[in-house]
Amino acid sequence: MTNNLVEELQWRGMIHDIMPGTEEQLQKEMTSVYIGFDPTADSLHIGSLVPIILLVHIEKAGHQPVALVGGATGMIGDPTGKSDERNLLNEEALAKNVAGLKRTLGRFLDFDNGTKNAPLLVNNYDWMKDFSFIEFVRDVGKRITVNYMMAKDSVKKRITGEAGNGMSFTEFTYQLIQGYDFYHLYKTLNCKLQMGGSDQWGNITTGTELVRRMTPGEDAKAFAATCPLITKADGSKFGKSEGGNVWLDADKTSVYKFYQFWLNTSDEDAEKYIKIFTFLDKETIDALIAEHKEAPHQRALQKKLAEEVTIFVHSKEELDKAIAASNILFGKSTAEDLKNLDEQTFLDVFDGVPQAEVTSEDIAEGLDMIAALAAKTGFLKSNGDARRALKENSISVNKEKVNEDFVITSKDLIANKYVLLQRGKKNYFLLKVV
Repeated sequence: MTNNLVEELQWRGMIHDIMPGTEEQLQKEMTSVYIGFDPTADSLHIGSLVPIILLVHIEKAGHQPVALVGGATGMIGDPTGKSDERNLLNEEALAKNVAGLKRTLGRFLDFDNGTKNAPLLVNNYDWMKDFSFIEFVRDVGKRITVNYMMAKDSVKKRITGEAGNGMSFTEFTYQLIQGYDFYHLYKTLNCKLQMGGSDQWGNITTGTELVRRMTPGEDAKAFAATCPLITKADGSKFGKSEGGNVWLDADKTSVYKFYQFWLNTSDEDAEKYIKIFTFLDKETIDALIAEHKEAPHQRALQKKLAEEVTIFVHSKEELDKAIAASNILFGKSTAEDLKNLDEQTFLDVFDGVPQAEVTSEDIAEGLDMIAALAAKTGFLKSNGDARRALKENSISVNKEKVNEDFVITSKDLIANKYVLLQRGKKNYFLLKVV
């Protein structure tokens, strides 16, 4: 007997709409459940974490998760929630994106684990590529009326001009193709449930309708469930930082920045997100929320949220590095800690810190502290200021206090090109060697 998946998702706030009979189907037998991912980029950002986490919950509850990469639908572009036609990707860009998505999904789901409910990865291009236009229009288009398709919100808004400049036939067919995916998976894998974001309800229910209408003589039943679209309490878009999307790949968003994104969550959002983005049980989460309310300034919720999500997406080892990097700004750290940072993390930690360039010749000859602080960099206003600060013992190089006799050489370089100067606790300055 499988665990009650719907009950689990409901207390976490992860069910928005659910078709009658879905919970009964999941309680009755192991069920294949699919979620689609469109290859609009070669990685996924944290907006895609919810469907990924749903797939993990599906597997944990004893059901079979099916991740569908939209190699075919990606050629068209989902009109849902869009006011304008998407730019079409060429085949080369699409193939690169599909490969990137498969790689990313493989970090969270073990497609080769050999169990009865092992996750599956499928690409709808595999069954759509040989489908002729005439076959599709005759076999699929015949089953769903234009009236039915026009009633969907995503279509209605575009056609009435509420959003954008109308809708091409290409995008109009999207819900039929997504609907056919459901039918194909129903027929080949006995897949009976599709899940997705609440904006996908129209596309998903078109799929359940196609399954019913294209399976003659059988009591065909397919089900639909959606989760809410994640929002921030202040109304701003979830998943964006100042630098744009927060990605799941470290080469697009460093682990330090990823960790900081979750750490900087508001109290209200942290209480909601810890249920959605972690696998902690209800008892643990309730205790954390109570602890946080007792002493909000200690940010227990945000710290636990940031830890759990960073471990899930990256690893415990990467989390430890991100915490060490965070402590450089706020805690006691050494030159050794700084030198252990990779260049990108170092730049992320000191993002926005003023900087000046010095030459490699300067460093080779040895850069004296007066030149480093004033004459060559302008960090301090004058040589006199520099001397006073050094006498006051308020100057550090790479987090270690120095006096006027100190000389900066190549052994002080971080990532072979940076030196961190500091006056007092919070006044930082970067020297970059060119």
